[in-house]
Amino acid sequence: MVRITLIKSLNGRHDKHIATAHSLGLRRIGSVTEQPDNEATRGKLAQIRYLVKVSQGETR
Repeated sequence: MVRITLIKSLNGRHDKHIATAHSLGLRRIGSVTEQPDNEATRGKLAQIRYLVKVSQGETR
């Protein structure tokens, strides 16, 4: 699992980047979500890497 935090605003960003952030469950600055560490998630994070902070989540 990876923990993703939105650290920059989505205002004025590309529509695709906003949609990608929303698909990860990120709506406003400071929102945090945990997603599985797989190729699909890594691809989404690569697209919006300038908007988010990624850290290792809990392993269960």
